[in-house]
Amino acid sequence: MEPSSATAKPKATEADLDQSLDKTQVGKGALGSLTNPETYDNLPGYIIPILEHEFDDFDGEADLFLDGTTPEDQFIGFRLKQGVYGQRQPGVQMCRIKLPVGGVTPEQMEMLGEVVEHFAPLGKGHITTRQNIQIHHVPLKQMAELIRQISSVGLSSREGCGNTVRNVTGDPYAGVAIDESFDPTSHAIAYVRYFVRHPTTQLMPRKIKTAFSCSDADRAIIGIHDIGFIPRIRDGVRGFEIRVGGGTSIMPRVAPTLTEFATADDGEYLKWTEAALRIFDRQDWLRVNRARARIKVLVDKVGIEEFRRMVDRELEGDWVDERDFSIEHLRYDLDEELTAPAPPLEASSPNGDRSSFEAFCADNVTAQRQPGFNAVEVKITRGDLSPEQFRGLGAIMREFCGGAARTTVDQNLVLRWVRDEALYALYAALRDLDLADPGANTINDVVSCPGTDSCKLGITASMGLNRALQERVESMAITDPLTRAIHLKMSGCPNGCSQHHIGSIGFYGASLKVNGNQMPAYIPHIGGDARDGKVVFGTRLKSRLPAKRVPDAVERWLRMYEAERADDSEDFIAFSSRVGTKRFEEEIRDLAIPAEFNLENLLQFIDWNRRDPFKVERGEGECAV
Repeated sequence: MEPSSATAKPKATEADLDQSLDKTQVGKGALGSLTNPETYDNLPGYIIPILEHEFDDFDGEADLFLDGTTPEDQFIGFRLKQGVYGQRQPGVQMCRIKLPVGGVTPEQMEMLGEVVEHFAPLGKGHITTRQNIQIHHVPLKQMAELIRQISSVGLSSREGCGNTVRNVTGDPYAGVAIDESFDPTSHAIAYVRYFVRHPTTQLMPRKIKTAFSCSDADRAIIGIHDIGFIPRIRDGVRGFEIRVGGGTSIMPRVAPTLTEFATADDGEYLKWTEAALRIFDRQDWLRVNRARARIKVLVDKVGIEEFRRMVDRELEGDWVDERDFSIEHLRYDLDEELTAPAPPLEASSPNGDRSSFEAFCADNVTAQRQPGFNAVEVKITRGDLSPEQFRGLGAIMREFCGGAARTTVDQNLVLRWVRDEALYALYAALRDLDLADPGANTINDVVSCPGTDSCKLGITASMGLNRALQERVESMAITDPLTRAIHLKMSGCPNGCSQHHIGSIGFYGASLKVNGNQMPAYIPHIGGDARDGKVVFGTRLKSRLPAKRVPDAVERWLRMYEAERADDSEDFIAFSSRVGTKRFEEEIRDLAIPAEFNLENLLQFIDWNRRDPFKVERGEGECAV
């Protein structure tokens, strides 16, 4: 079993760490000063302040790099802070557009359709597992124009990459969930605004990923984040339990609790976070090996008790009195219910497709805590949307949702504030966009990263495997409820951008060598889970499956589960724990044997959605630059 929590017993103390204890770490300065020029408006979608001079800076720096004046290693750090990331294809970049807590407006969806149409050669934008929108294959010369265009509707890529506080994710049902303690959206946005452009968080040892949940169900999965918040109420006072040091990739850890309660409305949760990030920023020993330079490594090295003591001591520093942690000027308090659509004059109803509509409602529709309204999750295959779909969804949001929608960690889109009477009309509008598939958050809703389609670190074509697995699962016509609840996730490398560690069945890309020839392959994980507030990392099997045989392996495991489970109530996670990994390995032992390299087996040496023989070609990723 892979490690699932930070080590309880400290392995080191603060005195043992190689730290820059005399490092200057300043705050933003007074609001409106030269070091803090942002202004904050409670306008729909305008979360991250837009600074016009940054576009001119990007233009200038890009020109200096392109004419050879600025070395590439200097320019990389600059463009990463603007959310511009290098790809495996030379001469083009990816733009990572941040959607704080996944929120997006109709105008922003329409703008995304525009820039995808004009700048993305493949004609698609991609929703990530961290609720961003990524646009790929954009020439550097065009990037400044792209980020200028998106800024006109409040979209920003600022600090979408680099060793910064990355996009802050959240529960897409926050504010409408029946089980929430309170809606943390405005506090999450205050957090975004506090840390964007913060001097201490511009060049940390590595990136910081943050998530805000709204209930103990933890649909934002704070356990796999560097910093996570879950609402708590004590004696009528709102606050957060703060967890720190979670993550996946090569050293998966579940974040332990830093403090049980930091008050929310006075900004104490910001103070606790900055203290933790100041400590992280001073760890020189983490900068030596940037591939492992995450805050989870620090927490794991000293243990959570010692790290808590370090934070307590940090909170006694003079810097605390120099900061303004109040959040009144940072809050974002738009009331979505005020803009919710009025009841339609006539309720819509299905005619000849009632069964399809009912299947859609069963899988994709959740009643809100506000009577008469629903949240509708749109299943977006592989997270990809065309320009026409972006625009169509913008129009749907305007008509049926009062403009309110949020992306999800499963690469979908949740439409909020849909009236009961409008559900069928919404379904029909989605059907016209080819976006009315049932199966959101079921086995048909396969999650993957872009893999070798664009990523320098990719080993395999995970998007191609996604397509093959979805086709296989759909061909099986699965109706068993427990089998349909299985989640399939795959990454193109061990780094885990698809969160394969928490998939019921997860895979990461690898390779096999057969008589000097390379074959694309995947390493399976079985039994991962992230439901009902718990995080369990799947167990890695001692098998390396040829990529073209993965769908066969998944089908065998599904049939094995249905045939051998203890009873009709034993879910896949319980089953996999009971039978153990060897049973899963035995079931696919013959599939794990590589085929000989010859004409008959040539397709097994070509990755999914590819034409040329497979070859591992990994560049240097920029996540740790």
